[in-house]
Amino acid sequence: MAKSTKYPRLRTHIRRGKSGQVYVYYAYDMRPDGKPDIPLGKDYDEAIRQWDELHHKKPRTIGRLQEAFDKWELQELPKYESAETKKGYAKNLRRIAPVLGQMTWDEVTLPILREYLDRRSAKTQGNREVSLLSIVWGKALLWGMTRLPWPAAGVKNWKNPEKAREFEVTDALFSAVYSEADQVLRDCMDIATATGMRLTDARTVRMPVGGILRHKSGKTGKWVEFDVSQSAVLSALVERREASKAHCTMLLATDTGRQVTMRMLRERWDDARDKAALKAEQTGNREFGAQVRAMYLRDMRSRAADLAGDIGEATKLLQHSSQRLTEKHYRTKAEKLRAVR
Repeated sequence: MAKSTKYPRLRTHIRRGKSGQVYVYYAYDMRPDGKPDIPLGKDYDEAIRQWDELHHKKPRTIGRLQEAFDKWELQELPKYESAETKKGYAKNLRRIAPVLGQMTWDEVTLPILREYLDRRSAKTQGNREVSLLSIVWGKALLWGMTRLPWPAAGVKNWKNPEKAREFEVTDALFSAVYSEADQVLRDCMDIATATGMRLTDARTVRMPVGGILRHKSGKTGKWVEFDVSQSAVLSALVERREASKAHCTMLLATDTGRQVTMRMLRERWDDARDKAALKAEQTGNREFGAQVRAMYLRDMRSRAADLAGDIGEATKLLQHSSQRLTEKHYRTKAEKLRAVR
């Protein structure tokens, strides 16, 4: 009767050096299939991991992109503080890993990346997925999983073209939705347009202490401070919140003191926007109604950029690292120039 073993078909090869050193190598026995053995290396734990993949016919990850995807998801993804960033990266990973995960590093070339983008129906989202791949690729270089450089290094304009959203939240558009909104949505719109905060930050900023509204950005991790007394909108909001009986540490809260969720804001926004658009359409102003329907709650951040004095002030308000980013994606207000003659 053949001797049973915990790891069938795991072979151990022992070699002795000229000076008497002992070297142990592991391999997967392929003799029953009439093929050469598959080397598993010298590390026992790593050899067992590869044996498990081979023996149980699991998709192999060693030497493939999936190995880096798995390690990055386990070690790097939890380091991001922003829940939205984590959610977005996890979504991108779920999309690109099944397509490219089983490829070896030398198989992933620039034409392969371009083909992935061509086949992807959501063009902008495809760009995000490939951008995540470049992040993982950089970590794989540090981890020693590959020595190959990023295939698109030094190549410009190879991704899908993207057009920055151009939408100006005029006073009329803002007032149309604001007049149909309940107090929670109005407060959110006021916070976002007064401070330029992202919606997640506007929803989670805490009540001011000593007249100072202090908050750490969920995306950048930077602290910002606003003197409430310098803003009529914030002063009125804080005064009303302090006078209410609702006990909530967040500046944005329901009248019963509940913390506001993104779903609550989304439902309130959709309702107020639809009412404002319908009112405009019923009076025959279909063009204005279409503009209302095209407006998003996140556009309040763009309105804050436009309300700022100049591009420099807008960049600071939105906590951008460059004025170019503010000008390209947020500032819709035309620059006022003086004719020279």
